[in-house]
Amino acid sequence: MPLIAPSMLSADFGNIQRDVEMINNSVADWFHIDIMDGVFVPNISFGFPVLKAIAKHAKKPLDVHLMIVQPERYIQAFKDAGAHVLSVHYEACTHLHRTVQEIHAAGMMPGVAINPHTNISLLEDIIADIDLVCVMSVNPGFGGQKFIEGTYQKVESLNNLIARKNSRAKIEIDGGVDLQNASNLVKAGADVLVAGNTVFASKDPGATILKLQQS
Repeated sequence: MPLIAPSMLSADFGNIQRDVEMINNSVADWFHIDIMDGVFVPNISFGFPVLKAIAKHAKKPLDVHLMIVQPERYIQAFKDAGAHVLSVHYEACTHLHRTVQEIHAAGMMPGVAINPHTNISLLEDIIADIDLVCVMSVNPGFGGQKFIEGTYQKVESLNNLIARKNSRAKIEIDGGVDLQNASNLVKAGADVLVAGNTVFASKDPGATILKLQQS
Protein backbone atom coordinates (compact mmCIF):
# COMPACT_ATOMS: atom_id res chain seq x y z
CA MET A 1 0.00 0.00 0.00
CA PRO A 2 1.60 3.30 -1.07
CA LEU A 3 2.02 6.35 1.14
CA ILE A 4 -0.15 9.24 -0.10
CA ALA A 5 1.21 12.79 0.05
CA PRO A 6 -1.35 15.38 -1.11
CA SER A 7 0.37 18.35 -2.73
CA MET A 8 -0.44 21.61 -0.98
CA LEU A 9 0.32 23.51 -4.18
CA SER A 10 -3.24 22.60 -5.23
CA ALA A 11 -4.86 23.56 -1.92
CA ASP A 12 -7.11 26.59 -1.48
CA PHE A 13 -4.86 29.24 0.05
CA GLY A 14 -7.85 31.22 1.24
CA ASN A 15 -8.81 28.18 3.33
CA ILE A 16 -5.44 26.65 4.12
CA GLN A 17 -6.36 25.57 7.66
CA ARG A 18 -9.50 23.83 6.39
CA ASP A 19 -7.50 21.93 3.76
CA VAL A 20 -4.79 20.97 6.28
CA GLU A 21 -7.46 19.63 8.63
CA MET A 22 -9.07 17.67 5.77
CA ILE A 23 -5.70 15.92 5.22
CA ASN A 24 -5.27 15.40 8.98
CA ASN A 25 -8.64 13.63 9.02
CA SER A 26 -7.97 11.56 5.88
CA VAL A 27 -5.86 8.41 5.44
CA ALA A 28 -3.11 10.51 3.80
CA ASP A 29 0.39 9.93 5.21
CA TRP A 30 2.33 13.11 4.46
CA PHE A 31 1.82 16.71 3.39
CA HIS A 32 3.81 17.40 0.21
CA ILE A 33 5.00 21.00 0.06
CA ASP A 34 6.73 22.45 -3.01
CA ILE A 35 9.10 25.36 -2.48
CA MET A 36 9.96 27.16 -5.76
CA ASP A 37 12.25 30.14 -6.22
CA GLY A 38 11.52 31.32 -9.78
CA VAL A 39 15.16 30.55 -10.69
CA PHE A 40 15.49 26.75 -10.70
CA VAL A 41 11.91 26.49 -12.02
CA PRO A 42 9.84 29.15 -13.85
CA ASN A 43 7.42 29.66 -10.98
CA ILE A 44 7.40 30.96 -7.41
CA SER A 45 5.47 29.15 -4.69
CA PHE A 46 5.29 29.61 -0.95
CA GLY A 47 8.09 30.32 1.47
CA PHE A 48 8.64 30.01 5.20
CA PRO A 49 5.53 31.87 6.50
CA VAL A 50 3.14 29.54 4.63
CA LEU A 51 5.19 26.46 5.53
CA LYS A 52 5.06 27.45 9.20
CA ALA A 53 1.29 28.08 8.96
CA ILE A 54 0.79 24.57 7.54
CA ALA A 55 3.12 23.06 10.17
CA LYS A 56 1.11 24.72 12.96
CA HIS A 57 -2.02 22.73 12.06
CA ALA A 58 -0.54 19.61 10.44
CA LYS A 59 -0.67 16.34 12.40
CA LYS A 60 1.30 14.38 9.78
CA PRO A 61 4.90 14.70 8.54
CA LEU A 62 5.79 17.53 6.15
CA ASP A 63 7.47 16.27 2.97
CA VAL A 64 9.22 19.39 1.65
CA HIS A 65 10.42 19.42 -1.96
CA LEU A 66 12.92 22.20 -2.71
CA MET A 67 12.90 23.35 -6.34
CA ILE A 68 15.46 26.05 -5.63
CA VAL A 69 19.08 26.86 -6.36
CA GLN A 70 21.59 26.60 -3.49
CA PRO A 71 19.24 24.64 -1.22
CA GLU A 72 22.12 24.01 1.20
CA ARG A 73 21.76 27.62 2.43
CA TYR A 74 18.36 26.90 4.00
CA ILE A 75 18.61 23.41 5.53
CA GLN A 76 18.38 24.49 9.18
CA ALA A 77 15.66 27.03 8.37
CA PHE A 78 13.48 24.28 6.86
CA LYS A 79 14.07 22.09 9.89
CA ASP A 80 13.04 25.00 12.13
CA ALA A 81 9.94 25.58 9.98
CA GLY A 82 8.76 22.01 10.59
CA ALA A 83 10.06 19.86 7.70
CA HIS A 84 10.40 16.12 8.35
CA VAL A 85 11.52 15.03 4.86
CA LEU A 86 13.66 17.44 2.82
CA SER A 87 14.31 16.73 -0.87
CA VAL A 88 16.80 18.69 -2.95
CA HIS A 89 17.20 18.48 -6.72
CA TYR A 90 20.12 16.55 -8.13
CA GLU A 91 20.37 19.25 -10.82
CA ALA A 92 20.61 22.08 -8.24
CA CYS A 93 23.34 20.68 -5.97
CA THR A 94 27.01 21.03 -6.80
CA HIS A 95 27.98 19.15 -3.63
CA LEU A 96 25.09 16.71 -3.32
CA HIS A 97 26.71 14.33 -0.87
CA ARG A 98 27.56 17.14 1.56
CA THR A 99 24.03 18.57 1.30
CA VAL A 100 22.50 15.14 2.00
CA GLN A 101 24.77 14.74 5.06
CA GLU A 102 23.73 18.17 6.34
CA ILE A 103 20.02 17.33 5.98
CA HIS A 104 20.61 14.12 7.89
CA ALA A 105 22.62 15.90 10.58
CA ALA A 106 19.78 18.43 11.00
CA GLY A 107 17.47 15.53 11.91
CA MET A 108 15.44 15.24 8.70
CA MET A 109 15.05 12.44 6.15
CA PRO A 110 17.13 13.43 3.09
CA GLY A 111 15.62 13.03 -0.36
CA VAL A 112 16.92 13.67 -3.87
CA ALA A 113 14.55 14.82 -6.61
CA ILE A 114 15.28 14.26 -10.30
CA ASN A 115 13.85 15.96 -13.36
CA PRO A 116 12.29 13.89 -16.17
CA HIS A 117 15.46 14.09 -18.32
CA THR A 118 17.84 13.04 -15.51
CA ASN A 119 19.09 9.46 -15.74
CA ILE A 120 18.68 7.10 -12.78
CA SER A 121 22.31 5.97 -13.13
CA LEU A 122 23.45 9.38 -11.81
CA LEU A 123 22.12 8.38 -8.37
CA GLU A 124 24.47 5.38 -8.16
CA ASP A 125 26.84 7.06 -5.68
CA ILE A 126 24.21 8.70 -3.45
CA ILE A 127 21.34 6.16 -3.32
CA ALA A 128 22.65 4.35 -0.22
CA ASP A 129 22.73 7.64 1.76
CA ILE A 130 19.18 8.86 1.16
CA ASP A 131 15.68 8.03 2.38
CA LEU A 132 13.72 9.13 -0.68
CA VAL A 133 14.01 9.62 -4.43
CA CYS A 134 11.41 12.05 -5.77
CA VAL A 135 10.90 11.15 -9.44
CA MET A 136 9.40 14.08 -11.34
CA SER A 137 6.79 12.67 -13.71
CA VAL A 138 6.11 16.14 -15.18
CA ASN A 139 8.49 19.02 -15.84
CA PRO A 140 8.75 20.81 -12.50
CA GLY A 141 7.27 24.23 -11.88
CA PHE A 142 3.51 24.00 -12.28
CA GLY A 143 0.68 21.80 -11.03
CA GLY A 144 -1.86 20.11 -13.28
CA GLN A 145 0.54 18.91 -16.00
CA LYS A 146 0.28 15.75 -18.11
CA PHE A 147 2.00 12.65 -16.75
CA ILE A 148 5.14 11.52 -18.65
CA GLU A 149 4.66 7.87 -19.65
CA GLY A 150 8.38 7.00 -19.51
CA THR A 151 8.12 7.26 -15.71
CA TYR A 152 7.15 3.57 -15.30
CA GLN A 153 10.43 2.39 -16.84
CA LYS A 154 12.32 4.86 -14.69
CA VAL A 155 10.71 3.52 -11.51
CA GLU A 156 11.62 -0.06 -12.46
CA SER A 157 15.26 0.93 -13.10
CA LEU A 158 15.35 2.83 -9.82
CA ASN A 159 13.95 -0.17 -7.96
CA ASN A 160 16.78 -2.31 -9.35
CA LEU A 161 19.39 0.25 -8.31
CA ILE A 162 17.95 0.47 -4.77
CA ALA A 163 18.03 -3.33 -4.42
CA ARG A 164 21.55 -3.57 -5.83
CA LYS A 165 22.91 -0.89 -3.50
CA ASN A 166 20.95 -2.19 -0.50
CA SER A 167 19.40 1.26 -0.07
CA ARG A 168 16.48 2.14 2.22
CA ALA A 169 15.25 4.83 -0.20
CA LYS A 170 11.55 5.06 -0.96
CA ILE A 171 10.45 5.97 -4.50
CA GLU A 172 8.13 8.98 -4.65
CA ILE A 173 6.27 9.99 -7.82
CA ASP A 174 5.48 13.68 -8.20
CA GLY A 175 3.36 15.05 -11.05
CA GLY A 176 0.24 14.00 -12.92
CA VAL A 177 -0.61 11.16 -10.53
CA ASP A 178 -4.29 10.22 -10.80
CA LEU A 179 -6.70 7.35 -10.22
CA GLN A 180 -5.89 5.96 -13.69
CA ASN A 181 -2.11 5.61 -13.37
CA ALA A 182 -1.70 5.13 -9.58
CA SER A 183 -1.97 1.32 -9.56
CA ASN A 184 0.49 0.97 -12.47
CA LEU A 185 2.96 3.18 -10.61
CA VAL A 186 2.65 1.03 -7.49
CA LYS A 187 3.11 -2.12 -9.64
CA ALA A 188 6.29 -0.61 -11.10
CA GLY A 189 7.62 -0.06 -7.56
CA ALA A 190 6.45 3.38 -6.37
CA ASP A 191 6.22 3.76 -2.55
CA VAL A 192 4.87 7.32 -2.26
CA LEU A 193 2.33 9.04 -4.52
CA VAL A 194 2.11 12.84 -4.59
CA ALA A 195 -1.28 14.04 -5.80
CA GLY A 196 -2.43 17.64 -6.12
CA ASN A 197 -5.28 18.37 -8.53
CA THR A 198 -6.51 14.77 -8.31
CA VAL A 199 -7.18 15.28 -4.60
CA PHE A 200 -8.14 18.92 -4.28
CA ALA A 201 -10.26 19.21 -7.45
CA SER A 202 -12.33 16.13 -6.56
CA LYS A 203 -15.81 16.39 -5.02
CA ASP A 204 -14.71 14.28 -2.04
CA PRO A 205 -10.96 14.71 -1.45
CA GLY A 206 -10.93 12.31 1.51
CA ALA A 207 -12.51 9.53 -0.57
CA THR A 208 -10.05 10.21 -3.42
CA ILE A 209 -7.10 9.90 -1.04
CA LEU A 210 -8.49 6.54 0.13
CA LYS A 211 -8.84 5.33 -3.49
CA LEU A 212 -5.24 6.34 -4.23
CA GLN A 213 -4.07 4.46 -1.15
CA GLN A 214 -5.90 1.34 -2.33
CA SER A 215 -4.09 1.45 -5.72
